[in-house]
Amino acid sequence: MYDQKYLLEFTTDVFMRIGCSREDAAAVAAVLVAAELRNHSSHGMIRVREYYELWKNGRVNVTPDVRVVHETPSTAVVDGDRCFGMVAGARSMRLAIEKAAATGTGWVAVRNSNHFGIAGYYAMMALEHDMVGMAVTNANPLVVPTLSVSRFLGTNPLAVAVPAMEEPPFVADFATTPIARGKLAVSEKKGEKVPFGYVQDAEGNPSDDPGILRNGGGMVTLGGDRLHGSHKGYCMTAVVDIFSSLFSGANFGPFVPPSVAYLPVPENQPGLGTGHFFGAMRIDAFRPADEFKASMDHWIRTFRNAQPAKGEERVYIPGDPEREAEEKFRNEGITLVPAVAQDLKGIAAELGIEFISD
Repeated sequence: MYDQKYLLEFTTDVFMRIGCSREDAAAVAAVLVAAELRNHSSHGMIRVREYYELWKNGRVNVTPDVRVVHETPSTAVVDGDRCFGMVAGARSMRLAIEKAAATGTGWVAVRNSNHFGIAGYYAMMALEHDMVGMAVTNANPLVVPTLSVSRFLGTNPLAVAVPAMEEPPFVADFATTPIARGKLAVSEKKGEKVPFGYVQDAEGNPSDDPGILRNGGGMVTLGGDRLHGSHKGYCMTAVVDIFSSLFSGANFGPFVPPSVAYLPVPENQPGLGTGHFFGAMRIDAFRPADEFKASMDHWIRTFRNAQPAKGEERVYIPGDPEREAEEKFRNEGITLVPAVAQDLKGIAAELGIEFISD
């Protein structure tokens, strides 16, 4: 078991060793460890190896000039200068919150960035300001549109965080595919198969191989196939892609640069890097904050009291599993997949530092 503080310090040290400022390294570490705490290990320490390989291949700028390139009172476009996505992400969400404080809502589109970790981290930044937060991003083109074998889209997550009064906040944070790519990587490292309905082979046949992406296979959208609504998942994935790319001038769909070094950067890119889109809405721009949060408590309690299906103990509110996992892992420590711990040990050795095995 690893203490979160140790993982934060180690990860910060790793990214400082490859040239990041302490501030930027800490931003990357904070999101990766937050993912582990919230039981999203697919976006946690497993990504250190991927980011490290991207840096070794010259695909990330560790000394970026992250800047606003277009702005109105309630909107902005930020250029990440090929930074790690957490660097542009945290700054852009803060900017969206500042604009919302001044105008009621704030919207920031980002271009020229890279993978930014869990979307929920940024959406939740708005909660302490009595705001609703939203974050979306496009991602590796590994997902096929319904009825296709062309890998044109990403897992394209969507996160929305809504504050309440006495109840914990509502936090929806999900990929628009049945499984996140990182979870495929975790299954592959564990030597496990995945259920049918997550991926397909290069010809479009259902597969249970989590490593099928290396052999020309693709991930499918939410629903798995058209009979079960994959066309609706395709719509959701596409909406996230459009918001993440076209407002900022980032790459869309098949042109998004992969966040894994083993995949080449697409040629003839129409935009700049990976794109994100952030939003913040001041709830008192609509009604008094206390009234809204009291109503949110009522909403949460109503749904929490829904009758569970046979064999189930309770009905969850979006954000419950992650919040409970965070409470547990903060107290008990974080468990890493042995293969991930081994990766971290190898990176540490290359950088002349130490990673202590649990």
